[in-house]
Amino acid sequence: MTTTTRHSSGPTHALEVAPVSPLTGLGGLLRLYGRISRRQIIIWVLAIGLSVAASVAAMKGVYPDQQALDARAALLENPSAVMMTGPAFALDHYTFWAMVANELLLYVLVAVAIMSILLMVRHTRAEEEAGRLELVRALPVGRSAPPTAALLLVALANAGVGVSVVLGLLVTGGPLVDSLAVGLATALTGMVFGGVAALTAQVTEHAGSASGLALGAAAVSFMVRGIGDVVDAQGSWLSWFSPFAWAQQTRLFVDLRWWPLAVTLAAILVLLGLAAVLSRRRDVGAGLRPAAHGPAAATRSLPDPAGLAVRLVTPMMVAWTVGLFLFAIAFGSLANSLQDMVSEIPAVGDMVPLDLDDLTTSFAAYVLQMLAIGPLGLIVAGILRLRTEEQEGRLAGILMAGSSRTSTSTAVRWVLVVALSTTVVQLLLGLGLGIGLLQATGETSWLAVMPLAALAALPAIALAGAVTVALYGLRLRLAGVAWLLVIWAAIDTFLGDLLDLPDVVRSISPLRHVPLVPDADLDVSALAGMSVLAVLLVLVGLWGLRRRDLAAG
Repeated sequence: MTTTTRHSSGPTHALEVAPVSPLTGLGGLLRLYGRISRRQIIIWVLAIGLSVAASVAAMKGVYPDQQALDARAALLENPSAVMMTGPAFALDHYTFWAMVANELLLYVLVAVAIMSILLMVRHTRAEEEAGRLELVRALPVGRSAPPTAALLLVALANAGVGVSVVLGLLVTGGPLVDSLAVGLATALTGMVFGGVAALTAQVTEHAGSASGLALGAAAVSFMVRGIGDVVDAQGSWLSWFSPFAWAQQTRLFVDLRWWPLAVTLAAILVLLGLAAVLSRRRDVGAGLRPAAHGPAAATRSLPDPAGLAVRLVTPMMVAWTVGLFLFAIAFGSLANSLQDMVSEIPAVGDMVPLDLDDLTTSFAAYVLQMLAIGPLGLIVAGILRLRTEEQEGRLAGILMAGSSRTSTSTAVRWVLVVALSTTVVQLLLGLGLGIGLLQATGETSWLAVMPLAALAALPAIALAGAVTVALYGLRLRLAGVAWLLVIWAAIDTFLGDLLDLPDVVRSISPLRHVPLVPDADLDVSALAGMSVLAVLLVLVGLWGLRRRDLAAG
């Protein structure tokens, strides 16, 4: 007897999932990404909008008449001023709002570019690297939904910044149409660099590398625009290779023209289209550029926490040091333009603490304080990288490997590496400022004076790092709050005198307690107090780290 086997043509699963469209699940992912990054977006939007309003309000007091504006226009004859601000339009009839666009717009564009890059990488490559995107894709979610949700979130963040910039200009009396153009230019420039980040996220497997490549592209754009504007004060052909120049070439508050923003929009479409094409040429979690094979055996120092810290923190330190060093040289070279500017604008003393009896020295001291914000942020970022290693589970791997017996000893070695690296950065910034002052004055003594003066800010920088260690040790999720200290230090340094902020509020900034050497006398007691407080906060952080469990990773 034979048996006939019948094959069913029906579904083989108890529940058959219907095919999904490429954008299925988009709404849910957008809400999820928005919930994850809502605090960062709110901080960016408020910080940029309030900074614009406060800066414009303060400028009205510094440049009260046409004589002051003409003196500000004369400063643009210095190539360093053009490189750090932008093209100089309508210098023969320099209006207040033309000055606002020239002095303020570039730094708003830089801020929104950094925001867009960090957000885009956070919700694309970082999700892949952590393995979360693969889990999401296992659900009934369309292939295009995750990157589209990331793109929409970045677009919403840029729209929010654009609106806040427009409001900041309008409440201070800015013309309506030009203010709207500033907001649109800001948002579109942010989207360009969001597109750059979406592209770099396809190239490499690691979020850090993707962010580094995109931030490097922003730095190159800044330099290309600066060099192009130095070649021609109103922008040369070289300037047009920079997205920053496209916004500035709209000639805001002078002779508004909209067509450069069409170039920006076209660049956004090209970058996003290219990123979409490249994303289909690789596997989830992989990059177009395969990760390089490392050596068969690690160097002797790499398994040690200090060696690992050097390996992970050094690239960030080097990249930012190069940019800040060039800024230091450019700022120093402005010293030869001070005398004429101060004589024409007496209120400039309300903007920066200048000593009229020794303009160059007081200017150098203030610029050194401004530059110290860079190392202040670097020490916080370097220590927070330890938090990332813990969250990803790699810190636990170091402990299991036996290269460090406790999490506290690992943290101590890591913090020491970051502190030493930041010290080197601060010294190099002093040297860069000295080089700029040498170019402006011809006095070689600045090459020795400014690096030594830069050392005065080290206790304040150490205090910011100690606050980060304390927050990280006590509670992992609190560590990011340390960035608020850096933000406030920047606000106080740039706008504290202009806004006449109360001393009690200004004293929150560690840099507020640093004497403006070499112009002022060295106050050893204030520096010693910050050093002692830094040591105590580090001990508190280590105590907290010893008492809590490490993140599972």
